[in-house]
Amino acid sequence: MYKTFIKGLVLAGLAFFISACSQPVKMISMSGQTMGTTYHIKFVGDKQMPDEQLLQAEIDLALEQVNDQMSTYRKDSELSRFNQMTLESSLAVSPDTAKVVQTGIDLYRKTDGALDITLGPLVNLWGFGPDKRPTRVPSAELIAETKAKTGIEYLKVDGLKLSKTNPALYVDLSSIAKGFGVDKVAKLLSKYQPKGYLVEIGGEISLFGVKADDSPWVIAIEQPDEDERVVQQLLEPGNIAMATSGDYRNYYEEEGQRFTHIIDPRNGYPIDHKLASVTVLAKESMIADGYATAMMVLGTEASLALAEREHLAIMLIEKQAQGFKVYYSDAFKPYVGL
Repeated sequence: MYKTFIKGLVLAGLAFFISACSQPVKMISMSGQTMGTTYHIKFVGDKQMPDEQLLQAEIDLALEQVNDQMSTYRKDSELSRFNQMTLESSLAVSPDTAKVVQTGIDLYRKTDGALDITLGPLVNLWGFGPDKRPTRVPSAELIAETKAKTGIEYLKVDGLKLSKTNPALYVDLSSIAKGFGVDKVAKLLSKYQPKGYLVEIGGEISLFGVKADDSPWVIAIEQPDEDERVVQQLLEPGNIAMATSGDYRNYYEEEGQRFTHIIDPRNGYPIDHKLASVTVLAKESMIADGYATAMMVLGTEASLALAEREHLAIMLIEKQAQGFKVYYSDAFKPYVGL
């Protein structure tokens, strides 16, 4: 995961800087915990300025609802109840859950299977889900057996009903649910007609407007280095959402071999290539979140091809023998003046 700075405060998630305001007029700053991580919000009021405590309570309630809908750590969430079904049947869910699951299905198709929300059994097998870390590296036979429990073709959304034709199917929305949470909070803030806001949950971001001193929000993308915190790129992206995914914060080593939390759903193994970080800009944080995860699976060349095909603004940082190499899609280049 990335380290985040807001005016000198160290946070868990994507690294970004917000330059200090000379006179923080009508600025509300909020933070809290959700989805196993933290959130940080800056709200700059304009015509309407909500009460700070009431606004935070409203935000916390909205994020708690997302957890109740989509958390795999809560046994009574909508998603957990669906995953626990052993019969080939369906479950009525909320519009939010249905929307996120359908987005996952759509992104699976657009990414040629690199993003697969049915990956849950493999994530758990490798020790990066609610289950504990394995005591030994899974065998090829166990990986193949577990992979047989996955498959987007066994999952269907019909209105507000989720159904599965493989009773072992287990859906994990962690690749896009935080982004959805960001979008939900951003929509909530928009009803107060803000001058500007910044919403961040676990490194996924949504930006709108300007800060209290009318200056733009400035985002800094961190170099994917395990030992040092170095800014790779400063951005002033405007009204947009952003997500960054990397493989260098969440991993473990077993018998001298490194295993990252990013699993390739196409073969069932953790990724093993030079791409270390992906940043995606999009209208929705959920979409940016999903593409960033998928591109970490795809690697550099395939990610750039996908970005050109889908007209995506992406920035890739690849590990080299000495240092890092940065790649930009054509849609990203205007943000860095290229």
